[in-house]
Amino acid sequence: MGANIPNNDYDYLFKVVMSGDFGVGKSNILSRITRNEFDVESKSTIGVEFTTRTYHIDNKIIKAQIWDTAGSQEKYAFARLYYREAKGVLLVYDITNHSTFENVELWLKKIRESTDANNVVIMLVGNKSDLEDSRQVSIEEGKSFAEREQLLFIETSALDATNIEQGFTNFLNHIYNNVTSP
Repeated sequence: MGANIPNNDYDYLFKVVMSGDFGVGKSNILSRITRNEFDVESKSTIGVEFTTRTYHIDNKIIKAQIWDTAGSQEKYAFARLYYREAKGVLLVYDITNHSTFENVELWLKKIRESTDANNVVIMLVGNKSDLEDSRQVSIEEGKSFAEREQLLFIETSALDATNIEQGFTNFLNHIYNNVTSP
């Protein structure tokens, strides 16, 4: 899962972990990234699930192994296991639920304690942008936090796929550049 693992199917394998509170849409973002699907009946993740998708960057084959973790803060004890060897973290909050944004700071602290903070790319993801009328977290508030914490930032909608593909591809490019730069 490190920078370069010899394999005939890919040049690089990047472990990416999705973090954030219950109900912010991590599983549906993952479903959009890997299958371009949205499940209205999606159930909360219990424990951890992962799936993969292949990308091409700089004539290299990148295999992204994306881990969807349960959003329970009781699961923090397992954080070190989930984040081990991760090259990227998508830290997701729900723009219609300010408490999920407030908890981002605690999630970020746990991520930084559980990873090699200098070698992991973290993207703050404000999800559910399709629910603009119910917004509780402004774009400016999300951007400001991301800038202050030196995170990438994007707002998405897993429902209508807004910024999912472009955002994840941009995120993987940052990971690739981080891994391949001297």
